[in-house]
Amino acid sequence: MAKQVKEPLKEEEKRKLNKANLKNLLRVFTFMMPYKGIFIFGLVALAFSTVTLLAFPRLCGMLLDIADGKPSYFDTIDQAALALILILLVQAIFSFIRVYTFAIVTERSMGSIRKTIYEKIIWLPLTFFDNRRVGEIMSRLTSDIATLQDTFSTTLAELLRQLLTLILGTAILFYMTPDLAVFMLLTFPVLVISALIFGKFIRKLSSKTQDRLAAANVIVEESLQSIPIVKAFTNEAFETKRYANAIEESMRVAIYSARYRGLFISFVIFVIFSGIVAVGWHGASLVQAKTTTTGELFSFVLYTTFIGASIAGLGDIYTQIQRSIGASERVLNILHETEEITSRTFAPPIKLHGGIRFNNVSFAYPTRPDNTVLNELNFEIRPGEKVALIGRSGSGKSTIINLLLRFYPLSNGTITIDGQDIDGLNLSAYRHNLGIVPQEVILFGGTIRENIAYGKPGATEAEVQEAARKANALEFIERFDDKFETLVGERGVKLSGGQRQRIAIARAILKDPAILILDEATSSLDAHTEVLVQEALEKLMEGRTTIIIAHRLSTIKKTDRIFVIQDGALAETGSHAELTQHENGIYSTLLKLQLQ
Repeated sequence: MAKQVKEPLKEEEKRKLNKANLKNLLRVFTFMMPYKGIFIFGLVALAFSTVTLLAFPRLCGMLLDIADGKPSYFDTIDQAALALILILLVQAIFSFIRVYTFAIVTERSMGSIRKTIYEKIIWLPLTFFDNRRVGEIMSRLTSDIATLQDTFSTTLAELLRQLLTLILGTAILFYMTPDLAVFMLLTFPVLVISALIFGKFIRKLSSKTQDRLAAANVIVEESLQSIPIVKAFTNEAFETKRYANAIEESMRVAIYSARYRGLFISFVIFVIFSGIVAVGWHGASLVQAKTTTTGELFSFVLYTTFIGASIAGLGDIYTQIQRSIGASERVLNILHETEEITSRTFAPPIKLHGGIRFNNVSFAYPTRPDNTVLNELNFEIRPGEKVALIGRSGSGKSTIINLLLRFYPLSNGTITIDGQDIDGLNLSAYRHNLGIVPQEVILFGGTIRENIAYGKPGATEAEVQEAARKANALEFIERFDDKFETLVGERGVKLSGGQRQRIAIARAILKDPAILILDEATSSLDAHTEVLVQEALEKLMEGRTTIIIAHRLSTIKKTDRIFVIQDGALAETGSHAELTQHENGIYSTLLKLQLQ
């Protein structure tokens, strides 16, 4: 059977097979414990499958001995052939049992790992996601677990099979033809060691070739993703030359690698077949001297082939185990991450009224501990009050919202709602009282109904439709052929900005939060759509504490109070009319700049 060509092991995938690393890999086996009975049954089937297959070379040798008239366990060739067929049938049955049982254990174990990892990730705090790319996290759920899946389903079985074949096959050779076995052991290690040393050098060259080609592919990816910039700066020729240079370098390394790969292949063919000739010559000498029969020599050759294939296979298995150790480390690292406090603990629902108070709140993001974003911030918002947060970019407006949502722990100070410290409230129950309509609306790739109902899983059809009506979304939903079953596409790409915004408002209406956060909810809309969205927002804000982040000051004139944030502190506060009276104030200055 042709072997699958495996990619060279990347530097970051290399792991030593020491006690600590193997212990990490074995910890992943805890996910297999619920299926240990099936797994043990599969191991027994694997052992029987290997043992019965090892009887095949001996019976083949007996077949030849019977043809030569030598005494054997069987009287006729027909009996020996029938025994061979029975051996193969038994081996096939045990192989099927092994493959099927290992598949059951592997699929269920990997399913448990996937569910556990995803459940862990989804409950982790935002600080975890701040330090990692989404692609990296996806890799844990896909490639790393796929690596472990290959290990459990294939590599583990192959490792056990090859070790059994190697040990039992060698023992049979020493029992059956000790002279030939000793001769083989004198020549075989030299061949294997030579091939391993040369092979390691070739793998390094192959890895270097792949690195050069990957660098060329990066140029393609970057240039095509930024094609408007390339064309705007008329850099087509520059990018073409850059890619051509990268390809020339990859070709140079590939040709250099091919030279040594050709030498390696020639060396392997010459050395291995020379070894076979040497063993064959010695075996023929023994047959000629009548110390060994033709059947025994044939059996010896088959056993040697089995053993050689096992030794060759152990190299690939070693590489796969190294990959598996690295994958298990990365998976276990996620499982050891600290979750958001009290997120998963059950707690009765909390009904808040929305009285918010920031008491000497200071904060710096964990990724930038030396950069203080909020500095002893103090303010109070009464239940049902509509407050706008304004200020220059980087003043701390979004950070206030992030802390209110408890995305990050406070550095200093406290935040209370209705007089209760929010850190003492169950996190999930607390967040049920907050709703947000962001500037960049993120929709899931399902239907309009599913996206609205995300605000209240299990909502009735009537509740979803009423939320859409209040959000002024019915007027465009009803125009679609599929109505509420219309697919919105990935991240809502099939809807316009105003339509996505109204879906987000309907989602917030359905959630019915005590505290509403509007983050630049109308900043990117045309005048007509803005009117529709603004009407929906006014319906949504009725009877709720509302915090509005806005850069367009014309949208916040009707708020009860405006908080001007500067350098992480409250610089000014008051209504629109009150703040405009201060001609040199920050708010008045910002307003004049926008009017200009």
